[in-house]
Amino acid sequence: MRSCTTAREVEEHNIYDLAFRPDGSQLIVAAGNRVLVYDTADGTLIQPLKGHKDTVYCVAYAKDGKRFASGSADKSIIIWTSKLEGILKYTHNDSIQCVAYNPVTHQLASCSSGDFGLWSPEQKSVSKHKVSSKITCCGWTNDGQYLALGMMNGVVSIRNKNGEEKVKIERPGGSSSPIWSIAWNPSNPTLVNIYINELAKELNNLTAPGPILTESEIKCLLFADYRDEHNDILAVADWGQRLSFYQLSGKQMGKDRQLNFDPCCVSFFSKGEYIVMGGSDKQASLYTKDGVRLGTIGEQSSWVWTCRVKPDSNYVVLGCQDGTIAFFQLIFSTVHGLYKDRYAYRDSMTDVIVQHLITEQKVRIKCRELVKKIAIYRSRLAIQLPEKILIYELHSDDSSDMHYRVKEKICKRFECNLLVVCSQHIILCQEKRLQCLSFTAVREKEWLMESLIRYIKVIGGPSGREGLLVGLKNGAILKIFVDNPFAITLLKQNTSVRCLDMSTSRSKLAVVDEHNTCLVYDINTKELLFQEPNANSVAWNTQCEDMLCFSGSGYLNIKASNFPVHQQKLQGFVVGYNGSKIFCLHVYSMAAVEVPQSAPMYQYLERRMFQEAYQIACLGVTDNDWKDLATEALEGLDFHTAKKAFIRVRDLRYLELINSIEERKKRGESNNQLFLADVYAYQGKFHEAAKLYRKTGHDSRALSMYTDLRMFEYECDFLGSADPKDTKLLMKKQADWAKNSKEPRAAADMYLTAGEHMKAIEIIGEHGWMDMLIDLARKLDKAEREPLSRCAVFFKKFNHHGYAAEIYNKMGDLKALVQLHVDARHWDEAFSLVEKHSQFRDDVYVPYAQWLAEHDRFEEAQRAFHKAGRQAEAVRVLEQLTHNAVVESRFNDASYYYWMLSMQCLDIAREKKEEMLKKFHSFQHLAELYHVYHSVHRYMSEPFSSNMPEILFNISRFLFHNLTRDAPMGISKVDTLYALAKQSKLLGAYKVARHAFEKLQGLKIPSRYQDSMELSCLTVRSKPYRDSEDLIPMCYRCSTNNPLLNNQGNSCINCRQPFIYSASSYEVLPLVEFYLEDDISDEEAVSLIDLEVPRVQTNSSWQEMSSGESQCLRMDDGTEDPEDDPFTAKLSFEQGGRAFVPVLVNRAVLRSMSRRDVLIKRWPRPLSWQYYRSLLPDVSITMCPSCFQMFHSEDYELLVLQHNCCPYCRRPIDEPS
Repeated sequence: MRSCTTAREVEEHNIYDLAFRPDGSQLIVAAGNRVLVYDTADGTLIQPLKGHKDTVYCVAYAKDGKRFASGSADKSIIIWTSKLEGILKYTHNDSIQCVAYNPVTHQLASCSSGDFGLWSPEQKSVSKHKVSSKITCCGWTNDGQYLALGMMNGVVSIRNKNGEEKVKIERPGGSSSPIWSIAWNPSNPTLVNIYINELAKELNNLTAPGPILTESEIKCLLFADYRDEHNDILAVADWGQRLSFYQLSGKQMGKDRQLNFDPCCVSFFSKGEYIVMGGSDKQASLYTKDGVRLGTIGEQSSWVWTCRVKPDSNYVVLGCQDGTIAFFQLIFSTVHGLYKDRYAYRDSMTDVIVQHLITEQKVRIKCRELVKKIAIYRSRLAIQLPEKILIYELHSDDSSDMHYRVKEKICKRFECNLLVVCSQHIILCQEKRLQCLSFTAVREKEWLMESLIRYIKVIGGPSGREGLLVGLKNGAILKIFVDNPFAITLLKQNTSVRCLDMSTSRSKLAVVDEHNTCLVYDINTKELLFQEPNANSVAWNTQCEDMLCFSGSGYLNIKASNFPVHQQKLQGFVVGYNGSKIFCLHVYSMAAVEVPQSAPMYQYLERRMFQEAYQIACLGVTDNDWKDLATEALEGLDFHTAKKAFIRVRDLRYLELINSIEERKKRGESNNQLFLADVYAYQGKFHEAAKLYRKTGHDSRALSMYTDLRMFEYECDFLGSADPKDTKLLMKKQADWAKNSKEPRAAADMYLTAGEHMKAIEIIGEHGWMDMLIDLARKLDKAEREPLSRCAVFFKKFNHHGYAAEIYNKMGDLKALVQLHVDARHWDEAFSLVEKHSQFRDDVYVPYAQWLAEHDRFEEAQRAFHKAGRQAEAVRVLEQLTHNAVVESRFNDASYYYWMLSMQCLDIAREKKEEMLKKFHSFQHLAELYHVYHSVHRYMSEPFSSNMPEILFNISRFLFHNLTRDAPMGISKVDTLYALAKQSKLLGAYKVARHAFEKLQGLKIPSRYQDSMELSCLTVRSKPYRDSEDLIPMCYRCSTNNPLLNNQGNSCINCRQPFIYSASSYEVLPLVEFYLEDDISDEEAVSLIDLEVPRVQTNSSWQEMSSGESQCLRMDDGTEDPEDDPFTAKLSFEQGGRAFVPVLVNRAVLRSMSRRDVLIKRWPRPLSWQYYRSLLPDVSITMCPSCFQMFHSEDYELLVLQHNCCPYCRRPIDEPS
């Protein structure tokens, strides 16, 4: 920082106060009993204002610039307009000491020795308030809410706009340290509000959606006194020679600053960053806003009584006791350092900011003292303060790390012009002398130059052995190594050096001399390569050896190799050049400017220096520049450079071309003319490409090119012949063009003319012209299978199945025809084909079954799977249906599905006999159980039952005998026993009922049955412990009466003959199963039964019989004795035997049987047929020919009428056996 005097005026009287108009155009001076008004532009006196009768002590200008006030020892206040006219005057009881305008409301505070008054233009009277001590100074806060008064007794009183005291600050010195000057820091409150708002947003973004904190809450939470801490800071200077800072609340900030003089005035700069202070030391000094002294602004011959800063400028005006008015301009020099992309500069005189020019990261280092010099190199940062030098280093080796820590402190005062830091040393430049010091302040080397040092720069090198580039005033340029005591002269020119830089390879040197000329030398030969005018700074590109830039006269100049300079506008000084970024210092700010390297790249392209142009492009050019580079290199047949350039623009088309050319080169091709023709073709230079193709003998390529481009006229001209083959070829190509030109009908006609049936069919089919397609298909020969097949595909696509069938019939493709019917779901046509061609059975029935399953027709699907021979799928469908029926309590359906499963297993049993037969019997048994349980479940779950009690009794008893082990899924033992118990009780089988209730006691009874069951259990105990004889079943083989609860289950307890039940009422049928002798086949047995040997017919007549003394008449009806029936004789067995003895018959017995009395279950193989004889021929019994279940004929006929099918297997009544 330095200051220069711009104006000086001497008045006859002491200058007590000064005030600037807010726009800085006028200066108001309190001099004697006059108010002087000066023009700040040229320092001329505009007009002296006379209105006071005694010395004027104070002046103040309103913030809006419309009026100002003056106060005098004559106890009066005069309000003046900006046109220098007095408009109002009022008085106090004592002399006026100070005045101040409210910056917001323009309320005027006037202070005297005993009171202060508040006046505003809106009010007529002045409100006055008494004080206990003489007021020496006053000032409003930035928002105009509070007024601070400095008093002779060392007290600072803070009042609100109404004059009420809110805060009282009592200084330690009391009346011995009178307050002589105060000032509020005028920092912009808007900046604080912005900071608060941004902080509120960040806090709210950390939480769930929706604001959780308002701006006022943020202020309250984060800042206990937001106004005091961030806006209203009061600087207080007293004659105890101290400077202090206070918040609005009265809390002191920091410690007192000792001044060593009596301060008379304190004034902030417009933005509050600096303080100007003057007093008994007869000088004005500059301080930071925290009170750190930075330097002297100007020395005077008497006390500095007042000082003011011109608004929004660096000008300071002083008023002295001897009447001197001095005007100073402060010039803040730039203190900075640069190394590659790191820029360190001084901020607020006491801070250092290190900026990363690429990432824009910044870090602030607070030194709290005046920063005099800055140097930066690699990871080192040196900061010179008045009494020491601080050496910092980076926290890590990361290139983006911005954390610095103190490495060394050199606590010694140095005077130097320039400061340079290396890895292990600092270099001090003092006029002609260079001193190399270690970080411990040991002077290791010293170099004395023959002239003043004008420029010094570290150019790199090993740690502890770095090189320095030094430029002298006499034009000499030297290179110095810090470990070498001898300087090396690189060259010497006639003009003084202003700026230096060395290229990356250390082979070239750029110099800017005192005549603003940039000179470039070859360091090895000392030859001047070129020179350019209008330069004030120069920098080599650190990534390109042949590029440099220099600035001057408002332009940036970029020079590549020995090409002409490319210029563009740029303000400031170039200090670095890295790739496409130029680091420019303008006034006090450093910026990284992105500069496209297009101009130098095109300069290299003009000379066909493609490799060099590529290097320049890598520094930073636009996409269009990359395309131009790639195209030029390709036309120049520099495929390597072109490939890299096309990769950058991601042009796959040209990359494929280059790769194909490279592959051809590897195969031995070397005709550059042909390669160039391919390039021209890709670039759209078709005629040039055709000429080169013809020149190289590749006419076919030219023809293909014209064809692809639909340039048929040019193709004909190029071809120049009328060969029919060529004509046909052209027609095909024209058809291709018509197709791509969205003229499909024309293209189809052309293809048909050219004999390209497939292409014509594709176009016709894609557009759905079915009439045209069927005409074409009928014209085609059946041997042309591929076009015909394609026609059929399109007919299928557009649902013209009749046309498709016609085509397949024409081709004789039965498989495709079957598939057509299947895809179209034309099952009748498909089945008719299968009847004629059984080899397609699977192709029809499998998709038919799948289609049925998709439409929830599972039973039909199962049958279809079965017909197709897909037994596994058929069984899987049935198993799933059965499971679902049981889960959904559809037990009648479950019975039916189990029966179907058993028959399915019987079909499969021809391959897997043992396993499938076992499953067959199991599924047959389950089918019967679920068939029976269906009635029990309906009886228990529905309020009414259609079954008679006897039927329910028989059903539940049958089921009970079959549930001796674990019950199948879905069948409830509780329901079975409860139904049995209820029906037994109803029919008089009390013994069975009691037994059933006892069994129920061991089971878990549902709550809905509990009460009625307990009641029934009690009432049945009152009945006799016996069963009704009408219910006792009889064995028709041995005529034994069996108990209702039979330990043999559903077999006779005497002969062990299994009972045959009616599948509807479950009464025991008068049937006895008999077996054939081993040598009798089923066919023979049936034929023998069908013979029916005729019986002797005898006439019925009365016959007289006499026996001794008696006579009797006997009616002879011809009936044979039962003992004469051979089958009846076979029913006999050994009484009391435990093993079951089957009825085995021979041929004679079979011959004696009547066909009407015999029922045969004709099971398919591998099962054997079963034979039954009715012992009561009068009882009519019917057997279902499908499931072989037995019924009383009347019951069966009734059920068939109800359901139109067998109640067990659901065989339709009209279905043939």
